[in-house]
Amino acid sequence: MPVVIEVSEVIERKASDVFRFYAINHVENHPRWDPDMKLDQVSPGSIGVGTVIRRVNSHGGSPVEGRMTVTEFEPDHSMAVEIQDGPVRTIGRVSVQDLGPDRTRLTIQAIFPDSDDPTLKQSLAPMIQRSARNIKNLVESET
Repeated sequence: MPVVIEVSEVIERKASDVFRFYAINHVENHPRWDPDMKLDQVSPGSIGVGTVIRRVNSHGGSPVEGRMTVTEFEPDHSMAVEIQDGPVRTIGRVSVQDLGPDRTRLTIQAIFPDSDDPTLKQSLAPMIQRSARNIKNLVESET
């Protein structure tokens, strides 16, 4: 059974603002909420299904090169990616849910389809929760 991690934060901003910060400006903003990550968009144009992004992930200390391909992109609602960092494959998905005027739930999900190691969840869930909190703080302070 794959390892699944899911975290949420309620952000005091419109869903469109949250989606723009997370998805549309993903390459520019991801290193801001997660400084151990560097991204570079390889394919031309705006982010959408099929966009390819090169990654350098330094979470484990030594940098690991990888790539991310956008597999789902529904404006103001959701974005999903397939990530390959070295031998590790991850499916990442984010959704934004409009909770009313200037209030949005951001949900981040990371699925490790090739792993059933329960310690993976214990070690990565706090890091993903920290990223969600950082996104909340950045969006609320900037938009």
